[in-house]
Amino acid sequence: MRITILSVGNIKEKYLKDAILEYSKRISKFCKVEFISVPDEVISDNTSETDIKNKEALKLLAKLPENSYKIALNLKGEMLTSPELAEKISHIFSYYNSHIVFVIGGSLGLGDELLKKMDYHLCFSKMTFPHQLMQVILLEQIYRSFKIINHETYHK
Repeated sequence: MRITILSVGNIKEKYLKDAILEYSKRISKFCKVEFISVPDEVISDNTSETDIKNKEALKLLAKLPENSYKIALNLKGEMLTSPELAEKISHIFSYYNSHIVFVIGGSLGLGDELLKKMDYHLCFSKMTFPHQLMQVILLEQIYRSFKIINHETYHK
């Protein structure tokens, strides 16, 4: 079993890097975790939001692992509870694929061409979070999912 976090932009803040490292260590007990990032596009007055999202989408598509179950973090996606996410992850690993890729867009979201290639769209909240922080939130929920799947206790 393998999980890839494919995202736009690099993590610069030490506290986020530390949290990502901690949750990656915890998850490694259950499966392999890898990170792939692509550079974010510079936002300027001359470039439309659609152009920026599409340029980032092309970079993400180039790095998208083949033969994987692809999940976009998308405000228009389905909202799940933690137990429902655990069930979804377990179901994917059991019946679809042993490799799940979670895709996190840049500050403007994900481009349409990339969204069309996704197997599932997941929404964590109707609120907007910085895409760097979203990696931490996602990893915590993946870790929580594995604890639920394995009937292990984890704080609520």
